[in-house]
Formats: sequence, structure tokens, C-alpha cells
Amino acid sequence: MRIRTDDEVYRVDAVWLGPPKATFPFRARYVAWGVGTVVFLVVLTLLRNLGVSLFWSFAWGLVATIALTMVICSRISHERPLGAVLTMWLRELNSPRESTSGTGGAVSAGGLKVRAELPRRDQRGSDRRRAKTARRAEQARRRARAARTANPQPPRTSGYARSTRNREVSGVRTP
Repeated sequence: MRIRTDDEVYRVDAVWLGPPKATFPFRARYVAWGVGTVVFLVVLTLLRNLGVSLFWSFAWGLVATIALTMVICSRISHERPLGAVLTMWLRELNSPRESTSGTGGAVSAGGLKVRAELPRRDQRGSDRRRAKTARRAEQARRRARAARTANPQPPRTSGYARSTRNREVSGVRTP
């Protein structure tokens, strides 16, 4: 079974074949006649402003109009009308572009400031904060010393001593 689309309806309705009993040997959509008229007027104006004589401006204007109209009408259809194509073209022209030229120039050390003295390290934190931290650390050392003298631990007899480094990792034994 063959399913027919409605494309033929649009194609037939959008084509003017010419006056009755004197049809043109080519098919031209209605939009092509409108686009062709505008393009012809623009091309004719350009050629006349360039100083081309009237006969040659009409002749070359007709050739340029046919070529430009074919290019423009090949881009438009009933699914993508002329207004959408013109809007897309204008947005494409006005959209921001990436800069292709580099900024800046050759690198030189001329802009660097040179000082005679070495820069000094900034003091981290205020003096009061450092003093408070040192006091707390000293208090913690005193408490730890007092706890060690109050509860001396018996020496270990098995395993590794605290002073030696334990090379064993949990679950892995070295030979």
C-alpha cells in the first residue's frame, strides 16, 4: 500500500503556470515571482548606479535576477518560508563571532618593577591569635606530661616497640 503525502497539494497550489491557454514553459512558484521582482529592482538599481547603460543593465539585470532568484528559492519551501529564512540570515549576520586575531604583542620585561630589597614574608594571623595558640599547645603538653607521670605504662614484652617503625600493613605480612 502506498501512502500519499500532502506535498503535492502545496506544490500545485503554490505554482502559477501563466495565463490561461498561454502557459509558460517553466514552473515558477508564487513566492518566486515576488522574490524575483524585488531582486530585479535591487539589481537594476545597483547596475544603474555603477554607470552601466540602460540596455545592458536590463540584460545583465535579468540574468542576475534569474540566478539570484533560483538560489534564494532553492532555500525556501512551504515548510521553511521566506520570512524564516530572512530572519535566520539576519541573525547569522548579527551574531557575535569569535575573535580570530590575537591580542597583545611581543612579551618584554620592560613593565616589571625591580626592587632593591627582598620581599618579606607576611605575618600569618595576628599576634594575639598566635599567642593564644601557643598557650593552648603548652597547656596540652603539660597535661600530657602529668598524665604520663601519674600513670606510667609497663614496658611491652611482645610485638614491636613504639620507638621502632612497624612495617606491617593490616592484612599483609612481610617475610
